[in-house]
Amino acid sequence: MRTTLSIDDELLARAKSEARAKGQTLGEFVEDVLRHGLATPQRPRGETTLTVSRATGGARAGVDLTTNRGLYDAVGIDAA
Repeated sequence: MRTTLSIDDELLARAKSEARAKGQTLGEFVEDVLRHGLATPQRPRGETTLTVSRATGGARAGVDLTTNRGLYDAVGIDAA
């Protein structure tokens, strides 16, 4: 099927260069890129999957987590 698209000049130049490097026509290259892009499942925007830590423990004995000074002292930073 023949179609007309408006493509940014710089993007088109890159696509032509990639197609040439792969020994493809521009049309073949664009079809391959579209197939790959459409085959890759996309997560809906706004959804984020976070990994929850199951680590146990806590701060080392004597470390005061309520102040910056306590944290600096724990890691050996002299923050005058």
